[in-house]
Amino acid sequence: MNSPLPSVRPLPRRAPASAALAVLACLAAPGVRAQAAEVPSLAEPLASQVRQLFLERVVGPASPRAEVVLGRLDPRLRLAACQKVEAYIPTGTRVWGASRAGLRCVDGPTPWNVYLPVTVHVYGPGLVAAGPLPAGHVLAQADLRQAEINLSEHRSPAVTDASAVVGRTLTAALAAGQGLREAGLKSRQWFGPGETVQVRAVGGGFAIEGTGEAMMAGMEGQPVRVKTENGKIVSGMPVGDRLVEITL
Repeated sequence: MNSPLPSVRPLPRRAPASAALAVLACLAAPGVRAQAAEVPSLAEPLASQVRQLFLERVVGPASPRAEVVLGRLDPRLRLAACQKVEAYIPTGTRVWGASRAGLRCVDGPTPWNVYLPVTVHVYGPGLVAAGPLPAGHVLAQADLRQAEINLSEHRSPAVTDASAVVGRTLTAALAAGQGLREAGLKSRQWFGPGETVQVRAVGGGFAIEGTGEAMMAGMEGQPVRVKTENGKIVSGMPVGDRLVEITL
C-alpha cells in the first residue's frame, strides 16, 4: 500500500543540497551505506523508538510475538535540517501488517512531517494444512495440524479450533503448511427455507425451546427468520443442524 504524500514544507529552490544531507545525517546511523536507489536507514535510537511504539500496541503479557520491519523514506523528499525527530503512530493507523509511522521535526528552523512505511508481523498459533488440499475439499481432522503462523499476513481471522471446521468445505486450495483462514471456508447451510427447526432462546440462566418454520436458508454466521408455532416471527442465528439460537 503506497503511503500518502508527506506533509512537508519544501525548501526554496536556492537552498543548497547540503540541507537534505543534513536531515539524513539526523535520521541515518553513522557509517550506514545506502544501497542503490535507497535512502539510508534511520539512526538506531529513532528506529528503536518506532519499533517500540508498535510493539506496545500489539504485544502484551498473553499476546503472540511480533516483529516490526522498517521501510525506507521516500528518496524524493527534501527536508530542512532538524535537531530532534519524534516518531508517532498516526490516528486510525492499522498496527498489524502493512502500516506506517509518522516522523516529525520538533526542534528545527522549519517544521516538517513525513511518513515511514512499516510492516508488523504478528506470530501466533493457528491451523495449517498438513498437506496440499484442493478447493472444494471437505476438511477432516487429519488434514490439519497446529503451527505458529503469521497472523497479520491476512485480514481474515486465523482458524485455531479444528473441531469447529471439520466438515467445512475449502473455497480455495491450500498448500502444505499454509494457514487456514475463516475467509477460505464455505459457509455451512444448516437447513433450507420451509424446514422445521428447533428454536432455543437463551438468557439469564435459563433456556426455552420450541419449534418453528424457517423462512429462509440457515447459513452459518448469518441471522435467519423463523415463524414460531404461534405465528410470531423471530430472528436468531443458525448454530447447528436445524437449530436456531436466540439470545435474550
